[in-house]
Amino acid sequence: MKKRPGFATRAIHDGQAPDELTGAVNVPIYLTSTYQQEEIGKNKGHEYARLTNPTRDALEVSLCSLEGGTSAHVFGSGMAAITALCTMMKSGDHVVCSDNVYGGTGRLFDKVLTNYGLTFTYVDTSVAENVAAAITPATKLVHIETPTNPMMSLTDIEAVAKICHAKGVELSVDNTFLSPYLQQPIALGADIVMHSTTKFLNGHSDGLGGVLVCTKPEHAETFRFVQKCTGGIMSPFESYLLLRGVKTLAVRMKQHDANGRVVADFLKSHAKVQQVFYPGLAEHPQHELAKRQQNGFGSMISMELGSLKNANAFAKTLRLGLLAESLGGVETLICHPATMTHAAVGAEGRARLGITDGLMRVSVGIEDVEDIVADLGQALDQI
Repeated sequence: MKKRPGFATRAIHDGQAPDELTGAVNVPIYLTSTYQQEEIGKNKGHEYARLTNPTRDALEVSLCSLEGGTSAHVFGSGMAAITALCTMMKSGDHVVCSDNVYGGTGRLFDKVLTNYGLTFTYVDTSVAENVAAAITPATKLVHIETPTNPMMSLTDIEAVAKICHAKGVELSVDNTFLSPYLQQPIALGADIVMHSTTKFLNGHSDGLGGVLVCTKPEHAETFRFVQKCTGGIMSPFESYLLLRGVKTLAVRMKQHDANGRVVADFLKSHAKVQQVFYPGLAEHPQHELAKRQQNGFGSMISMELGSLKNANAFAKTLRLGLLAESLGGVETLICHPATMTHAAVGAEGRARLGITDGLMRVSVGIEDVEDIVADLGQALDQI
């Protein structure tokens, strides 16, 4: 049997064959809203751009290959992807969710989807038994982030998948923080993998999107129908940008991972940093799990600076790192979760999760790591 090509090879080639008409090595951007039909009922595989687009189709083939699924479905944003995920359910169904997820996920669940009769229970999924205890006869889905945003807590995907499947429940995993290069949830038992493609998959902070990678024919049928009905699809140009980004995913993630390890060690040793949250550190409570289920530790790090005053003093004096929402770009991006990603959680919710006013999240870029360390050091010295 022919050996399957490696990750980097698939990232460059799967779904991205040269254009048959011109030989162009990049998939063209098909900027069309509709397609000529040869006669009534006969077309060349495309009818209307909300349904299919050749650029988007190529991207879906690529992402499906990288996550090891059976189909992939791209949307206009990560939140659009999560919304589509929840269309698998109906009024009265129940979801178990990691308690420390992106704030927008909880906002969607609690402020929008509860109005349609869905119910949600939030638990610390780092303890697999918590998931088992939260599942009820009405539970249809368990949704986890690992590592979590921003506390960098891990969930044992394989253990939770076994619990879910024993109870007839599906498992979805938000793999945004690591990308398929560093973590393969489907290989560990997940039924669906979700990404905000805006982050590491794109990698250049210039395109918004989301994807659901599936493992069952009924998933594909559901999500294609949702794309058709709701129209929350990714545009051809965004699809092109993401195809471009995916080609360099392997080399970028290697550098992100290498830089993340150096920066974490530096922050751990700095007197102004009270605590560092990074699974690559031996003292992280789930370091061994990270080594077992991940192919690296990545570049997402959170650190405790003690107060909002300290956090602001640090943020205002950055020179290389950028104080900004989002993550996963080639540039170092630094976020204040309490006022950015998790503002919607509220003060009480943040306190319960350990998200203080002094917590800063660092998405370590792929600049020369000496320059990243120097910038973080000079900013920390201002506290």
